[in-house]
Amino acid sequence: MQLDPTTCYRAVQSHDTRFDGRFFVAVSSTRIYCRPICSVKTPKPQNCRYFPSAAAAESLGYRPCLRCRPELAPGNASVDASHRLAQAAASLIDDGALSEVGLTAMAQRLGVTDRHLRRVFQQELGVSPVVYAQTQRLLLAKRLLTDTQLSVTDVAFASGFGSLRRFNALFSARYRLQPMQLRKTQRTGTSARAATRKNTDASAGAGLAENAARDTQAMTFELSYRPPYDWAMLLRFLGSRCVLGVEAVADGAYRRIVRIERDGKQHSGWIEVTAMPRKHALRVRLSDSLAHVTAAVLARVKHLMDLAAHPDQIAAALGTLATNPGLRVPGAFDSFEMTVRAVLGQQITVVAARTLAGRFAAAFGTPLQTPFADLTTTFPTPQRITECTVDDIARLGIIASRARSILALAAALASGELVLSPGVDVPSTLAKLRALPGIGEWTAQYIAMRALAWPDAFPHSDLGVLRALGAGTTPKRALAAAESWRPWRAYAVMHLWHREPATQKP
Repeated sequence: MQLDPTTCYRAVQSHDTRFDGRFFVAVSSTRIYCRPICSVKTPKPQNCRYFPSAAAAESLGYRPCLRCRPELAPGNASVDASHRLAQAAASLIDDGALSEVGLTAMAQRLGVTDRHLRRVFQQELGVSPVVYAQTQRLLLAKRLLTDTQLSVTDVAFASGFGSLRRFNALFSARYRLQPMQLRKTQRTGTSARAATRKNTDASAGAGLAENAARDTQAMTFELSYRPPYDWAMLLRFLGSRCVLGVEAVADGAYRRIVRIERDGKQHSGWIEVTAMPRKHALRVRLSDSLAHVTAAVLARVKHLMDLAAHPDQIAAALGTLATNPGLRVPGAFDSFEMTVRAVLGQQITVVAARTLAGRFAAAFGTPLQTPFADLTTTFPTPQRITECTVDDIARLGIIASRARSILALAAALASGELVLSPGVDVPSTLAKLRALPGIGEWTAQYIAMRALAWPDAFPHSDLGVLRALGAGTTPKRALAAAESWRPWRAYAVMHLWHREPATQKP
């Protein structure tokens, strides 16, 4: 990736938020690298070197700034093929895919060879996927040491290291600090926390009560974005589509139950996301039962909240349509959950779809006790739904044709034939979706918008889109009108829906 030194230095001088996360500046005199928005004294231009990723800077011996904290920088979204592939691979690495399935399987998921992926990754991010993954583990460890009370041992394993010795050695070598030196204040040790939990668990009893006692302990993180960001609108969008028992929006917060599998183990808990009033960031609270999948949880929150978007680029492409540049395209924390919700919402009201989705989760999900009365159930996995019959689903009030669609979707996801995540090959994935019973063009495009994070998705037959474009607009005319909005047509849909909120589906 080519970075123009003059442009980069101007961004550093002005602390331009548009460039936050797009590059990192390393200073040769201090051997430290920063975000372009860092508040330290601006270094001399001759001492600056620019990198497309934190990993590229660290690979040459620079250590992260303790003030601006490069691990908090927002990600990047792009429609350029190579950059999108590299960022999709980076997102999968953040989600733990490299250590879980390996580079070859990860490349297959993205529709390319591992050789091509390595070449593009090196070209775009300046390092190999393996080196990038190592840096991300270290940056996650740095974040956990700074922002949580986890012991160093817990931090090491939560960050993906196989041994404490390896973690201590690599951390000290890379950052020239011992892990404990990053602690802001003296924190309670693991033994004291374990004793507190033991006493609480004894009074609460076994089973779900144990989980509830554990979940009262929470970890808090910040996730940055590039302004403007219309948090209120995003919250209204998610709130009207919440799966009852699984998700909730209340008191200016988005909350949900989370279940992530790693190394054959299920990690369940809750998260809460709120806006930070004086920062361009969201605050994310995680129950500490999710400590060992923190990276995956944060990666999915970034996707759900569309934190990698570049509002300036999008607004420039949409022109006069972009009356609210802070609008984002909500993603999906759980692609199966979102897709089932989309199928259930076909040709019925948003309220009716919420009711059916809640019944579906209650019938086939797993109960989980949380500190929140409206969060009670984990959404079922595709594997669980493959055990069901059409009658099992239909007795919930879901028509048989949609039950068959859900079963076909679950089977395709459980077998690995279908993968719904950002960065997969969009044309082939859309073709697989259309081949499933009950998945038409509208549903496929909506899934591409949210589960695949495809910025050019456009459900051209959507009633809200057609009404917003004016009386007499047909799907064909809508497609023609949308040509000028490429490659950001998914954002155009959000602006059109903002005009006609009552007709949004599902």
